[in-house]
Amino acid sequence: MAETAARTDAPIDPIALRRAFGTFVTGVTVITTRDEDGSPRGMTANSFTSVSLDPPLLLVCVAKAASSHQAFTNAGCFAVNILHEGQVDISGTFASKSPDKFQSVTHDHIHTGAPVLTDSLTWFDCTTHSAVDAGDHTVLIGQVRAFGTSPTAPLGFCRGRYASVKDPLPAGWLASHGVIIGYLIEAGDGLLLRSDGRGGWVLPSARRRKADSQLVVEGGDALRLVPEETFLYSVFDVADSDPGYLVYRARLAGEGEEVNLPADLRFFGIDDLPYEAIATHELRSMLRRYVRERQAGRFGIYMDSDDGGRVAMIDGEARAWIQASQDQGQ
Repeated sequence: MAETAARTDAPIDPIALRRAFGTFVTGVTVITTRDEDGSPRGMTANSFTSVSLDPPLLLVCVAKAASSHQAFTNAGCFAVNILHEGQVDISGTFASKSPDKFQSVTHDHIHTGAPVLTDSLTWFDCTTHSAVDAGDHTVLIGQVRAFGTSPTAPLGFCRGRYASVKDPLPAGWLASHGVIIGYLIEAGDGLLLRSDGRGGWVLPSARRRKADSQLVVEGGDALRLVPEETFLYSVFDVADSDPGYLVYRARLAGEGEEVNLPADLRFFGIDDLPYEAIATHELRSMLRRYVRERQAGRFGIYMDSDDGGRVAMIDGEARAWIQASQDQGQ
């Protein structure tokens, strides 16, 4: 029989209550945002709940005592990153007071500008729908603007410790919910494409964006990339029943060195891309935009939308975030 309080009107013991709450098995998330000067902020949290599909809403609870509470309540946007079973160390880092939490994770801006941990099990990029005062916490309700997921097993949490979740993925569950991570890989005047086995060509892809410095290609060597020249280039859907695309632009490191490429990978000259053999209109349009921007030496980032999408042009040379932050603070 479950243990109960002796009297309903007796004072609630907060320690005992915390332990009781802790018997509910949850996942583990890292919630992220940016403060007023643009610096990324994040913390580990397991108080996450889906709220609504129409409109798409979720909620997280942020303790008022948290050092990043003000950043979350003021930013107008945040991301929820659900961790997978291999990210116990990430959970610990973001639960700490470390000033360099984001140095150990790969993160990007997808839609709102909040840092998205791209190696996580699932991420949701949200604008703040509302904030509700709730005792010693603020409940943030977010409207989902973009999301991505993967078939990795989730990281569980119960009774103050991490828990394993076995066999989490029913067969076929991810078939229409995946995100393809594609790469525009440059080398000299060429661009790398992969044969689809049916006479067509697609972009090389990765299971998830593991690191800026390399791309593991099935059946061949890991391709070394130039970290300073790896950027998000395009985010779009093809159809409701197909995966969406995150496309990165990258440059092959050590150009001129011999690379062991599988037979289905081939470099095409920038003026000789096989547009007629590209499977979808969206990919063909993206490649034509890429060629125009490469010839002009000025690139943009494309985000899909109902009215045809948005392109934000990038000006200037790339700089490390730490250096840019220091320059802004001077």
